[in-house]
Amino acid sequence: MGSVRWAFPCGAWRPCRREWLLAAQLVQPEEKERIGQFVFARDAKAALAGRLLMRKLIAEELCIPWNEVHLQRTSKGKPFLANNLLGIHSNYNFNVSHQGDYAVLAAEPELQVGIDIMKTDLPGNALWVHQDILECFVVQITRTGWSLTTVILNIREKRERRKKKWIALKESFVKAIGVGIGFNLQRIEFNVSPLQLEIGKVYKKTKMLLDGEKEEEWTFE
Repeated sequence: MGSVRWAFPCGAWRPCRREWLLAAQLVQPEEKERIGQFVFARDAKAALAGRLLMRKLIAEELCIPWNEVHLQRTSKGKPFLANNLLGIHSNYNFNVSHQGDYAVLAAEPELQVGIDIMKTDLPGNALWVHQDILECFVVQITRTGWSLTTVILNIREKRERRKKKWIALKESFVKAIGVGIGFNLQRIEFNVSPLQLEIGKVYKKTKMLLDGEKEEEWTFE
């Protein structure tokens, strides 16, 4: 049994009514009630996908029958397996997150783990507004002015992407230690490396500073 990293494209999941009802029956009543409180259908779908990922993980990795899996949450909201586990499974740790088009899961047999996902693309309408503004003023600005405006927008977009990466890193740490929103995120800093990521590659060079001190015991992927 080793590390688990799963990603499910819930944005592309289009369950019919029968499939949705079946999926809802596969989770606990309190989970179903919690999912039903989401205002938007896409959020409810992502939340349900996350719960199903956890149950699939436990059934496959710990060999606990699906209908016997019992999940609970800590007082800070972190999900955990309430079934009595003995021996090598007693420290099994997992976490889920969902945003945008994906629900993701991370699990470790012996280590604390937290995961957070954040869509780094700017909203489509925001990009459209920028482009619309540029096109409206294209007649009035020089070639140099156009280039400068484009550069400014690119800088803003990169800054927004970097900010979201830092937020996701901080949230993953808070979720791993299970302390909830009461933790002062200003205590955490990151030396992110590399700044440019390639799809399909896993990086583990990012380091965290807690209260100004480098934390070597934590690994950020």
